Amino acid sequence: MDLGQSRRGTDMGPSALRYARLAESLEALGHKVTDLGNVPVPVVESLGGGDRRQRGGMAYLEAIREACQRTAETLRALEPRVFPIILGGDHSVALGSVSGVRTFGPTGVIWVDAHADCNTPETSPSGNIHGMPLAALCGLGDGRLQEWLLPPGPLLAPEEVVLVGVRSVDPGEREHLRKAGITVYTMKEVDRLGIAAIAHEITLKLAHLPRVHLSLDADVLDPEEAPGVGTPVPGGLSYREAHLLMELLADWGKVTSLDLVEVNPILDRRNRTASLMVELAASLLGKRIF
Repeated sequence: MDLGQSRRGTDMGPSALRYARLAESLEALGHKVTDLGNVPVPVVESLGGGDRRQRGGMAYLEAIREACQRTAETLRALEPRVFPIILGGDHSVALGSVSGVRTFGPTGVIWVDAHADCNTPETSPSGNIHGMPLAALCGLGDGRLQEWLLPPGPLLAPEEVVLVGVRSVDPGEREHLRKAGITVYTMKEVDRLGIAAIAHEITLKLAHLPRVHLSLDADVLDPEEAPGVGTPVPGGLSYREAHLLMELLADWGKVTSLDLVEVNPILDRRNRTASLMVELAASLLGKRIF
């Protein structure tokens, strides 16, 4: 899906991740992998000739909501022991993935992203829904993004959410995050504390939860490492910082589901970004150096 942002191309992200041998990489680690295919999503041109018409400050609201609802329904049909990997698409797909996996019980969320994605229609400069999913999951913003969620009401409490790698926050988002009391590790904290210390703090903070969902946005990586993203921000996680975070979370053993989002092959170089995201998924799911 690329309906949640202004730059086209993230709808091809799942194909790029498959082409980068995601399934084969996980099978090599001993996992049984089943590809359930794509959730149907309309292309922009079928929704009004390619223009970004907005309703109440949210572009393509109905189409995004329907796609996320189908995603959630697909996940709810899985066995609780299955580890689902949701391939984006822009980050608005997390509305569906978190809603789906939350069905199996209380679930913490680690949101690894250059952006906070905590805007509401009133604070969003663009009206793009890929900047709103975390706010909606926490019960903020327009009810139309939340009314279909199961269980009803806010799916996430502030103490169940941790953001990592943030370095681009709109003023309204900053206020939402502060009022809610959500834990945010910006790149300043990454530089000051180091990824290992941050990972340790995350494991302590979310230790009481039986399940944890990791929502990994490709733009958390430095654009030199991952050029194929629609909203690049300089100064992101390095290759080794990203892998170390995945490796430490793998050692923890609490992560039970994963988003891989915002890969844009149109802007990439030789599928480099998708390949790196596949490597990170492998590190999270058990690939070891020694």
